[in-house]
Amino acid sequence: MAHPDVLRDLVDRYTALQALAGSGRTGPELRRRLEDTVYTLCVSTGTRTVDRALAEARRRLASVPGAAAGPVPDSLSGTVSAG
Repeated sequence: MAHPDVLRDLVDRYTALQALAGSGRTGPELRRRLEDTVYTLCVSTGTRTVDRALAEARRRLASVPGAAAGPVPDSLSGTVSAG
């Protein structure tokens, strides 16, 4: 099980990369970084899809006092859930 700080970092990184991708700044480096982040998030949460990984990260971060410093995004919509 990943440490909450690791999960928060992965979620923050995913959010930032998704924002860049959504702004039209796509390229091979951005795609690779996003794929690497999604893979690591899935491995860290024991899931196989980014949607499930984000849901699991949201669940885990909500159960740790002080770990859920910010909202966790929904992968496809780009919207965030408060936890």
